Amino acid sequence: MKYQEEYQKNAKLQIKKAGLFILSFNFLILNSFSILPVRAATEEPVLSVVYGQENANQWTGISDRLQAIGVKYCVIPLNDVKSAADWGDRGVLFLPNVETLTPTQAIALEEWMSNGGRLIASGPVGNLSSPGVRQLLRSLLGGYWGFSLSDTEQIKPPKTDIPEWANQTELFGKVRGGVMIPNDMGTESPAVWNSKDNPAAVVTTERSTLLGWRWGTNAASAAELDNAWLKAALNHYLTAPAPSNRMKKVAGGSQNCSTTVAAASRAEEQRGSLSPSSPSSPSSPPKTATAPIPRPLTVKPPTSQEAIDQLEQAVRLDVAPNSNDPIDNNEAIALQQELENLIGRVESANLAVLADAANEGVGISEQKQSSRNLGTDTPQSVKEQPTQLASTKLGGLVRSKDQALAQVRVIAKNLPILIAQKNYALARQQWLVAKTILWQQFPVNLRQAQPEIRAIWLDRGTIVRAGSKAGLAQIFDRLAQAGINTVFFETVNAGYTIYPSQVAKEQNPLIRGWDPLAEAVKLAHERDIELHAWVWTFAAGNQRHNEIINVNPNYPGPVLAAHPDWANYDNLGNMIPVGQTKPFFDPANPEVRQYLLKLYEEIVTHYNVDGLQLDYIRYPFQDPSAGRTYGYGKAARAQFQQLTGVDPINISPSQPELWQKWTIFRTAQVDSFVAQVSQELRQKRPNLILSVAVFPLPELERIQKIQQNWETWARRGDVDLIVPMTYALDTSRFQRLAQPWITSKQLGATLLVPGIRLLSLPTIGAFDQLQLVRDLPVSGYALFAADNFNNELQKLFSSTQGRVQSTKSEPIPHRQPFQTAAIRYTALQREWKFVFQNDQLQRPAQTISDFNNQAEILGSALNQLAASPSGSKLIVARASLTRFQSQFRVLMSQELKSNSYQVKVWENRLVTIERLLRYGERRGQLRP
Repeated sequence: MKYQEEYQKNAKLQIKKAGLFILSFNFLILNSFSILPVRAATEEPVLSVVYGQENANQWTGISDRLQAIGVKYCVIPLNDVKSAADWGDRGVLFLPNVETLTPTQAIALEEWMSNGGRLIASGPVGNLSSPGVRQLLRSLLGGYWGFSLSDTEQIKPPKTDIPEWANQTELFGKVRGGVMIPNDMGTESPAVWNSKDNPAAVVTTERSTLLGWRWGTNAASAAELDNAWLKAALNHYLTAPAPSNRMKKVAGGSQNCSTTVAAASRAEEQRGSLSPSSPSSPSSPPKTATAPIPRPLTVKPPTSQEAIDQLEQAVRLDVAPNSNDPIDNNEAIALQQELENLIGRVESANLAVLADAANEGVGISEQKQSSRNLGTDTPQSVKEQPTQLASTKLGGLVRSKDQALAQVRVIAKNLPILIAQKNYALARQQWLVAKTILWQQFPVNLRQAQPEIRAIWLDRGTIVRAGSKAGLAQIFDRLAQAGINTVFFETVNAGYTIYPSQVAKEQNPLIRGWDPLAEAVKLAHERDIELHAWVWTFAAGNQRHNEIINVNPNYPGPVLAAHPDWANYDNLGNMIPVGQTKPFFDPANPEVRQYLLKLYEEIVTHYNVDGLQLDYIRYPFQDPSAGRTYGYGKAARAQFQQLTGVDPINISPSQPELWQKWTIFRTAQVDSFVAQVSQELRQKRPNLILSVAVFPLPELERIQKIQQNWETWARRGDVDLIVPMTYALDTSRFQRLAQPWITSKQLGATLLVPGIRLLSLPTIGAFDQLQLVRDLPVSGYALFAADNFNNELQKLFSSTQGRVQSTKSEPIPHRQPFQTAAIRYTALQREWKFVFQNDQLQRPAQTISDFNNQAEILGSALNQLAASPSGSKLIVARASLTRFQSQFRVLMSQELKSNSYQVKVWENRLVTIERLLRYGERRGQLRP
């Protein structure tokens, strides 16, 4: 307990200083539950129920269930909570479906629980909060909401029954909810989902119960089941023997805790947070075919996190060096696999460097003389690691690498032993040491990049700070030196254009007296960099931008201010959904579509941009199972009603057939607009490259939540590049986000370019993610964003992928796919030659000869196609590639046994060549 108290103390200090938390672990053992009839109502309320904006539209169902149980309760408005006392002096607190807590509220909740308070919660509690808040809530609740289930599922007792729960049949039935991820210690799962692996549906600890569905909503569960679970949890906390710290009464309690909902609502009204005449009242959603009235949010949305951060959190692999929390089998496998993968990436990077050097006639012994002071300019983030490179010369690097790999393999071999001995802290420390050793073996001062898309988003803030053509020139100089060949230049942001437009209402007020887009096009092309105009599509404004330009936070942007009928709304009439910061256009509105098309036509015809990237090509995030839906613009409602005879505001997910039609209708608005943009702009500019920045969520979930079906755009050939925002703070997370789409067969001939976010990413961590990209079957990467492209990164990129002095520019895959394929294949041949000449495997001469002959046939076919593209040469190249791929593993059978990672890398690079051929054919780059 002393360890736990100290850990939570440190967590609170982290929040106060930086808004970040370290996950604390619950070491308490769960007592047996007593399921009794609910205690009769007493004179004083025994339960405090939190009421806020997020559950306001669900409040009728919540209050009906509470009254049916017969327990006396009080209501606490969430906006009032500033300290532990504000959570009330009742023994039990209920948080139904509250997804946003501030750091102050989270700290207060932890203090309240440390004084003996007990917590019941439901739904994805805190999921819209900052990462630090989510971490502390995981500790307090014993787990967290992992992800939503797409369908209604049966919940049932676990295989290892907890009798007090399992014997209560009313606790089990059909529910629509999500998978709970329990902490290992002190947490039990009295109910699981009747699906593969039986994931947890409820998690409980001595101090808390978390229900994996939105309690009080008919779309999620029946009232009888909801009531049974609340009764069971309440009776445990109200009848269990009191620990020594059980609920010391907080002096004064909450001044705003009322025993009726009405009184609590009146208290909020008096503070101006919810006006009874406001359209935001949960009892009065818009019912007519006219657009709801825009109104300000009643709660301030979280300022430290976007939706993409939540996705990154869902796949994170955290390794806390001093944590002795148990390592389960899944985590042990993940740690072992990541070490093996990192070894593979290090060897792959070094092989590319050595093969290039050998091709230029520099032997291993000569490399010692030709590569001086390799470690001198190692990035500072690597220098600060505990173990230093053993040598500063290339030959020394080879020896140092071998020694380092041997050391890491010893650590990897010992990890299972340490875990079996329950020495979890040492296992984690050793894992981190191994990671550091491996990171230091990356050849960070030698060029190794092949032709690839090396893109970066040049954001509005960086453009504004540049201030002039001279300032922009400095930025483009740095990017050119770093080998960047494609820039996504933020051209339309929050409804403003970066340039003086004849179509848009207003140029960004932060730009005065110059045209950044015109200057950027010139500067980029002078440096052999492509410039693609990056535009916000359906996001029409931004509260954060409003703060910067000192206007009303709820200003919807210049376009919606002039055309309020173009706005989109959620089911409560909010133009900006709760917890978010951007109003959106209605994609179904023909005037919106015409305006955007005219704006994009202006960009691509008045400026010599090389491409156009559509961002926010979606609806804002929703959660239908929580009653949070979006898309009720005036035009959309009228069109859907004309098609079906039903106003979509009056339907819900509990009506599956109608709801599916509504989802299909909204998705079709986005799909058809992408197709329209592609068709009309390519008539104006046939060589224009069209790309989209998209979310890497699973397809069905993505369509339900944001109506973004980018696989369809790719298959139809509407877009050239799919750029998924696979943002992660470590390489294993990055791979888990990107892998499903990299291996997908659903993208047709469209190229995939994973996004890497530089914010808070260590320099060598960025390089590690780049190396993974180069080992996977993709054609490049995109960095977000120029604002975070610091001097250390610039130096690293310049060393490893910077421009080389030559008279011929390096091809870019989306512009010269056949030339790219030929050059990339030549690099593969260099690696195979180096391996055959220098490894210790004894291969028969005939095997090597057969391999080289087939490799040469393919190389010749690719070179001929690159030199003079034609349909007949493409057929020959594709047939040669298919034949070579089919026999590759046989030809590499010995290497497969000794280094399966590298063989897979080579196979991936062959797949990349295959995709480049397919893309080149679709782009019409063949001569008759």
